[in-house]
Amino acid sequence: MSHSTRNSLAALLLGGALLPACQSNPPQTQDQAVNKEAVVQTDSAASKTASADTMGVPAGSVTTIGNPQLLLTLPDSHNTPDGLALGPGGRLLLSIPNLADNSKPASIVEIVGNTYKPFAAKLPVEPTTQKAAPMDLAFGPDGNVYYAENQYENSKKYVSRLMRINLKNGQPGTIETVVDSFALANGVVWKGNNLYVTDSQWDMPGNTKGSAIMRFTLSELKKPGGPLHLKPKTKDPHVLAMFTTTVNETGVDNGADGLDYDSQGNLYTGSFGDGSFYKVSLKPDGTFAKQEAVALTGDKITCIDGLIIDRATDKAYVTGARQNAIFVINLKNNSVSTLAQNPDTDGAGGKLDQPAEVLLKGKRLYISNYDNPNKHFVNTKSDAPHTESVIDLP
Repeated sequence: MSHSTRNSLAALLLGGALLPACQSNPPQTQDQAVNKEAVVQTDSAASKTASADTMGVPAGSVTTIGNPQLLLTLPDSHNTPDGLALGPGGRLLLSIPNLADNSKPASIVEIVGNTYKPFAAKLPVEPTTQKAAPMDLAFGPDGNVYYAENQYENSKKYVSRLMRINLKNGQPGTIETVVDSFALANGVVWKGNNLYVTDSQWDMPGNTKGSAIMRFTLSELKKPGGPLHLKPKTKDPHVLAMFTTTVNETGVDNGADGLDYDSQGNLYTGSFGDGSFYKVSLKPDGTFAKQEAVALTGDKITCIDGLIIDRATDKAYVTGARQNAIFVINLKNNSVSTLAQNPDTDGAGGKLDQPAEVLLKGKRLYISNYDNPNKHFVNTKSDAPHTESVIDLP
């Protein structure tokens, strides 16, 4: 997710601070301050401060709800934890794009208990940016790991990629590009042999606030002959659904971000830029049937980053990156409740620190604290500690 308004982004870049991603209310798309999360390039990995404005409410007025616990703490070399993937045997992977300080190389680690170990430490860099930027990731039906890449922080020239880590005896082997020419590849979910990927910045000639869900089949991703090439600023044949973000005071225009499906097979995504929540119905073969903006009731969500759906209950667990909160959307009646929320924190003790992604393993909800602030977010500073939190559900 990423993009703020071009002008505000330029201003941020000149000021040394990059916006992450998330925003206020519905319509559709967003500008996650340059990439679902926004990079903030600094010569030192130290802390960075965003415009000190917590969504227009007085500092200190954000309510504390729930009690997330600390799972693990990461070093400065792993400064922006993001995507989470659950694999065979309960294996749990975590992507670390390091967009808050990308002088540190990006990597993917494996969470084991309340610690972590290396999984893929040397990811292939994109040739023109000389950076790797893994976001969401998922185990495919072929047993390999697929991850979306957010090069939007580094280049606006449609150089983000979908990558595949070929596993051999459960360990990473070759890593290759399977699709290129995304603007900002972000959320990833497999449903059968169909892979769905959000592009939070898929603009069109008449729409500079666009985003999209793409669809790829396992068979085309396995064909020899090199990567698939998307056609930027078109309704490429792989485009499943398109959205438009309404830019608010955050200036973020990133759109479709997190992605998952319910017990009936309907896809859901949310807009980082304006908090809109979308349902996309599919035909039996996984192609497009219809889409709609969901009218939510209850607690208001102003920015949707990552999400995961418990298909046993049809409850969606959503990261409200801007509000520093975790929300629950009951998909049976579209009501929203707040599971956890913290004021501006540094993440110590497991407190929320701009949550970006969630993953459900049994009754435990894993939370990545992205901690890479945008203007008008509750979180105002990127700083240590860099953490993963958990909430044990009833």
